[in-house]
Amino acid sequence: MVSVAESPLVVIAGPTGSGKSALALRVAHEFHGEIVNCDSVQMFRYFDIGSAKLSVAEREGIPHHLIDVVTPDQLYTAGDYSRDGRAVLADITSRGKLPIVTGGTGFYLRALLEGLVEVPPRDEELRARLVQRKPGSLHRLLSRFDPASAARIHANDSNKLIRALEVSLTARMPLSEIFARGRDPLVGYRAIKFALGPSREQLYQRLDERSTALFDNGIVEETQRILALGYPSTSKPFESLGYKQALDLISGRLSREEAIAETQMHTRRYSKRQITWFRREKDITWLLGFGADTTIQAAVRDELATRLSIIE
Repeated sequence: MVSVAESPLVVIAGPTGSGKSALALRVAHEFHGEIVNCDSVQMFRYFDIGSAKLSVAEREGIPHHLIDVVTPDQLYTAGDYSRDGRAVLADITSRGKLPIVTGGTGFYLRALLEGLVEVPPRDEELRARLVQRKPGSLHRLLSRFDPASAARIHANDSNKLIRALEVSLTARMPLSEIFARGRDPLVGYRAIKFALGPSREQLYQRLDERSTALFDNGIVEETQRILALGYPSTSKPFESLGYKQALDLISGRLSREEAIAETQMHTRRYSKRQITWFRREKDITWLLGFGADTTIQAAVRDELATRLSIIE
């Protein structure tokens, strides 16, 4: 048994569609682990198909945490995830199990492991004004107030641009300077981090097929069911890949073929941004393949067998 001061924590990161869940399940079976979700959309109830949420049967008896924890109309932040995730880690470790954090939301992972700095709360009036601007205008404005943050945020990522501007303008200080003040890192754990990195050609082919499958498997009908429950189309998870296009199909803005093509394009772009994010992660072992590949699973098993014995 490991000491509390150096409890092991496994991280399985990587782009969407790379097989993180398959690898996490194999590690959980091999090392008596429990899985902690790190996908922001899987936090929401009812959003199953588009988030590639595993069914109860597909979880193979392995406990999964932080799935279906909030309703679609609730605000759930990286700070919320950091707080809830650390409580889950402590619970898993207290029962002698190995926590395995898996998912593609890099900001959530960073919040969990490194913590967050104190930032001003949301300013709805300011936010409403910023929402009226186009992404290019937002990026130019942020470049004036906070060049360092603007350099890190994609020019089309309206949500992050708005939040960075909101914080900078409210605090009267660049967001990058606020972050430089320091964080609240997770203590008592030693993270063993892996990231899946299949070839771009293979990944893009899989993502294109998966985007088509979303519509074949009922994402439009699932979207209609969520709307019928009374949740507005402006709810945060409806902004995610597949659901936004399903809404546009339902409204008539896109045809089915156009919705699939747009989902494919944006999913490929998202996977590229995820890879870029995780490339910046410190002390991470890259695995050049998909998580379901037996050679990848064997390599992780051997690495963990060595690393966990050293920790013990």
